[in-house]
Amino acid sequence: MVQFSPQDLKLLAPAARAYAFLALVLSNGEPQVTPVWFEWDGTHIIINTARGRVKDKVLQKHPTVALCITADEPLKYVQIRGKVVHETEEGGYEKICDLREKYEGDRNFPKRPGQVRVTYKILPLKVDSHH
Repeated sequence: MVQFSPQDLKLLAPAARAYAFLALVLSNGEPQVTPVWFEWDGTHIIINTARGRVKDKVLQKHPTVALCITADEPLKYVQIRGKVVHETEEGGYEKICDLREKYEGDRNFPKRPGQVRVTYKILPLKVDSHH
């Protein structure tokens, strides 16, 4: 298991309301970076998306990712390389509501007809801190 510095843990804490920039490699080899809401459970970075979106499709085929997490000062960040170790639709809508509460202050994430939410757990394998 990787070790996080105290400064890293401050960025991962819910009170930081930091954003993660999720980097993926598409099937044609092109990179894609997307800002995402996340939470840290003490072991995993947890993200949520809708089934069928680009993130979802790529994460299912290529579970290796990089994340850059930053808050108020963009040049102070933690970079994480990791691997998806768990994916589930169970509780997916509730998880996006949890994340909305963290970032927006309310749980009212809009329900879209037919949309299925999926939660991914990412295990950090390498950490590079810049504080």
